[in-house]
Amino acid sequence: MERSKEVAPDSNLYVCVHGHFYQPPRENPWLETVEEQKSAAPYHDWNDRITAECYAPNGASRIQNLENQIIRIVNNYSRMSYNFGPTLLSWLNDFAPRTYRMVLDADKTSAQRYSGHGSAMAQVYNHIIMPLANERDARTQVRWGIADFEHRYGRKPEGMWLAETAVNRSVLDLLAQEGILFTVLAPHQCARVRNPEQTEDWTDTPYTTVSTMRPYRVPLDEGRSIAVFFYNGPASRAIAFEGLLNSGDDFGKRLIKDFNASSGEPQLSHVATDGESYGHHHKHGEMALSYAMHWIEHGHVARLTNYGEFLEKFPPQWEAEVIENTSWSCAHGVERWRSDCGCNGGRPGWNQAWRGPLREALDLLRDSTAPLAEAVARPLLKDLWEARNAYIHVIMDRSRESTDRFLEEHQEHILSPAERITVLELLELQRQMQLMYTSCGWFFDEISGIETVQIIAYAGRVLQLAAKIFGAEGAALEPAFLEILARANSNLPEFGDGAEVYRRYVTGLKIGLEEVGAHYAISSIFRSYPEDGALFCYNVHRDTYEVFTSGRGKVALGRAQVHSRITEETEEICFAVLHLGDQNLSAAVRAYDSGSTLEIEEFQQFTVDVGHAMRRANLPEVIRLIDRFFARAALATTPTQHEAQAVGAARISMDPALPAPALPAPSPESPIAYSLTSLFTDEQHRILRTILNQTLSEMEDSLRKIYEDHASLLHFLTESGMAAPPALALAAEYAINAGLRLALESEAFDAVQIETLLERANIDQITLDSTLLGYTAGQRMKRAMVRLEASVSGDNNAAAALASAVSIALSIQKMPFEVNLWQAQNIWNDLLRRSDTGYWTDEIKTGFRKLGESLNIAVNTLVTEEGVLLF
Repeated sequence: MERSKEVAPDSNLYVCVHGHFYQPPRENPWLETVEEQKSAAPYHDWNDRITAECYAPNGASRIQNLENQIIRIVNNYSRMSYNFGPTLLSWLNDFAPRTYRMVLDADKTSAQRYSGHGSAMAQVYNHIIMPLANERDARTQVRWGIADFEHRYGRKPEGMWLAETAVNRSVLDLLAQEGILFTVLAPHQCARVRNPEQTEDWTDTPYTTVSTMRPYRVPLDEGRSIAVFFYNGPASRAIAFEGLLNSGDDFGKRLIKDFNASSGEPQLSHVATDGESYGHHHKHGEMALSYAMHWIEHGHVARLTNYGEFLEKFPPQWEAEVIENTSWSCAHGVERWRSDCGCNGGRPGWNQAWRGPLREALDLLRDSTAPLAEAVARPLLKDLWEARNAYIHVIMDRSRESTDRFLEEHQEHILSPAERITVLELLELQRQMQLMYTSCGWFFDEISGIETVQIIAYAGRVLQLAAKIFGAEGAALEPAFLEILARANSNLPEFGDGAEVYRRYVTGLKIGLEEVGAHYAISSIFRSYPEDGALFCYNVHRDTYEVFTSGRGKVALGRAQVHSRITEETEEICFAVLHLGDQNLSAAVRAYDSGSTLEIEEFQQFTVDVGHAMRRANLPEVIRLIDRFFARAALATTPTQHEAQAVGAARISMDPALPAPALPAPSPESPIAYSLTSLFTDEQHRILRTILNQTLSEMEDSLRKIYEDHASLLHFLTESGMAAPPALALAAEYAINAGLRLALESEAFDAVQIETLLERANIDQITLDSTLLGYTAGQRMKRAMVRLEASVSGDNNAAAALASAVSIALSIQKMPFEVNLWQAQNIWNDLLRRSDTGYWTDEIKTGFRKLGESLNIAVNTLVTEEGVLLF
């Protein structure tokens, strides 16, 4: 394949595609992790789903030939302009590291391509509507966004994306104060323009009449200024809403459509949309983007660029002013985030009058806690607000060393352990305060929606911390907050109002260290924890742990220290867990003082007594011992604390199928009993799957035996044209699908067995579970490629790993359902580019070529991004 002729070096026609890649922060504020979101099924959560559909595919997008074979795998981020939300990047770093690396690598690659200017832009930290923020919060958002960018990309940002492009002159001046050179806005946000070298008069630009082909300088206070690029509105709308991504060819042509070839002036055709358009909102949209950029780059019409490069080459000759308090997604300015302006999902009969009270309630928290926080911080910190601006460095690195460096710089004196906790709780309150203003909470139709519940949960964490830090004044904030939220009426009668949404969805989320200890204690029955381990954003050190068993019954007793990595708060607990099989489980937890000789002796005696009772299989006595030992904690618990602990916690009755003795009813002073329902969502589901697996395995074995015993009869019925009885058909369908799944998952891959099962499915007219089997086959192929990657890198029997991968790929080719080979293809491509193929034997080269062909890669025409043939 010949390399295409490059665009003439003196071309003054440029194209830039900007993608705003962002998802709202979704972490449980008490656990700092994203829990399962059923609406994102079959994925774990929405971050997981959109990564699979968009973020990852754009890092390894395909360009295909007419036979739908891959001829290039390209990183779209390296050719476009893009910004990623900092909170999303943090999640990608933890849960999608390969995609995270693609995003960061693209900035370095784009800097090499675009005159030293990386394509990544920064973003205000957690996507708040900047014109609605007070000056202090707005500055924190900018500084946190810049610091996060520098931490990840290793350079200062030139540009910054504003959430929803919401802007006013003050916001632009703040960006300029913090060293930002440019931002990107919608054309309807331009008020007027002028060329000061030609005239002092301004020209109004109503109805998006501003020329989007050039950058503009916006004059600001004290001689400051910032450059603004107004994107092409019609082309951007066509990408997002009009199906332009259905054809990469049409997309490319649309990007060059508005050039004025006779102008002679430098021109920039640029669009800006949500990055999720490329793959999530529009399936295979990332491939349309790849093809369009490839078509432009090699079509002799225009040059690809990014905003930083274009700004350096062609500084603004024109000036502009923006319309105050406008955004790209609200026709009424920024009203979508504070009133019932009419911008919504359009559900008949619904309104968004709840937006005003919601913002009012959050403003109450912000404004009421500020003086309280200043008073508490005054003897501890040099300046609370400067410390808050610098707290981003702790957020990015929660290590003890990082926290020590931060405190050494901002503390008024050397802090005691208790004072350290207070300071960190104060700053954590401030972080949650920022998160509760995330714009998505107001964007959609309903106050009980997932995005709005999320920001109300952040407010719940603020209220919990305020009550702890500020005492009675802090505790008084919750009733006042709920009084305002009660005016935020839901469109769904079952939810009533925002106060009910808070009680239903947020109150139950609130936890303390004891609840974390209860989770640890219960899950320890089903998994083995190390002596020192991490549990979400907590560390748990196990002091003692003993297990006693009797038949199906099991009791675990232990002592542990639970430590928050966020606030450094620590609590010692002791616990007892009684498991009677399956879901029948009950646990008790209480605070424990390891410095008290009396408490040590009491727990030791309690352990001995439980051991004796279990050896006698006296389960009623075990329960009485647990109730008696932990009753002291229950008696010391106030009614308010009792209510909080009782949320989601209940004693589960024993399975009536078990021959268990009658148990004594709990006395009024019995301790709160935790159960499987007390576990945090993901662990609860994991344990339930563990419990179910044995039952399902037994069912699977039974159905497989039924099918195998009667397979010949089923064949005869099929050949005779007679329908099989439903019971036999069900057994056959289950057995074949289970057999295929197990064969695909097996490390010892048996292609003959899989082919036999597929033939039997075809002969007996058995419906295959294509979705599950396709996913399983794709994961098996990925595992084979990961093994190959490891063997090539370590020079450890690469030939065997390659032969296995080829065998699996050839088998998958014959399967009668779609298999997602995307990850396997990426690894093949990475191996080819990263490995020193000159040292490969002819056998390895031949096998690797065959593997690529089996993965639908056009090996003979595959080229690098520079157009060089790889084979």
